[in-house]
Amino acid sequence: MIDPVNKSKIPEEWLERSQMPRKELEEGIRSGMLVVLSNGSVLRRGYTTGTTAAIAAKAAVLSLGADVTHVSVPTPVGLRAKLDVKASKGHAVAVKINNDHESDITRGLEFAADAKETDGIVVNAGQGVGIVTRSGLESKKGHPAINPRPMEQIVASITEAVEELNLRGAEVTIYLPQGKEIAKQTLNNRIGIVDGISILGTTGFVEPWNDHLGEMKGDLIRESDKVVLTTGRIGIRYSTMLFPEYTVVLAGSRIDEALEAATGDVVICGLPGLVLKWGNPDMLKDSGFATVVEMLELDPGNERLRKAFEMAIGKGKGARIVVVDRDGTVLMDNGDGI
Repeated sequence: MIDPVNKSKIPEEWLERSQMPRKELEEGIRSGMLVVLSNGSVLRRGYTTGTTAAIAAKAAVLSLGADVTHVSVPTPVGLRAKLDVKASKGHAVAVKINNDHESDITRGLEFAADAKETDGIVVNAGQGVGIVTRSGLESKKGHPAINPRPMEQIVASITEAVEELNLRGAEVTIYLPQGKEIAKQTLNNRIGIVDGISILGTTGFVEPWNDHLGEMKGDLIRESDKVVLTTGRIGIRYSTMLFPEYTVVLAGSRIDEALEAATGDVVICGLPGLVLKWGNPDMLKDSGFATVVEMLELDPGNERLRKAFEMAIGKGKGARIVVVDRDGTVLMDNGDGI
């Protein structure tokens, strides 16, 4: 089977080791919600803040016609996300589902939306959605912290509801009653997002994580003659394009652990914010910049960028280090490693 979210092949022996009924297991994998580990155990994905916001938004619009208890919305990877909701008379509440990720503090968070008919599609951000105060982020300075991909997802979900009810359009305001409080447990304030959380999501799904998942990835890395260790969803996309003959493994912030498992030809590829900060965790200290992306955008010749890249090469122990931006442009590359 192929995992429809990360496009990786699931070995048949992993499926055979699972204690879950085969039909239920395969249905869960096809839906994007289940991840099978090398020992046959199963972890549950969650929905991103972007998907949950889209669900609340669509439910609010649909409830202009009648009460709504269940909603399905599109995700960026082509799957449908489905969730029970409470929605009536243009007001909806969706609760972000629990998932098997030890550090997802937004599990169980309520996303609310209010809708009314209007001309065209309008999306507003209310209480608990952060506001961007600095440059260098995907959302523009002064605007709500809703990244472009989840905004597209929200608009597409509202459009489905508008078409279903044959409305002229809809204006939807999304808000999170506990968003401002939850944001205090994130790094948002340090990177220039205030008064709430960010609405994020490249695939629409939150990847699970536990200790054995780390072991499983270690097995995959050890078995690969050529492996790319990447830092996130965008890294996976471009690593697959840049290195089609390699096994691409999502290492996230655990690059050191992944390197320890690697025995063959190794590439570390990802966005600058993770790769360069892995090279030099203190590169932003006293720099006047909140993020690596802000530094790249406003001061691309900054010596700290070069130094962090050199430190990443040193920590890579001979791995090739490739830094890409969000449109796939290679910003830094030490060739075939050292």
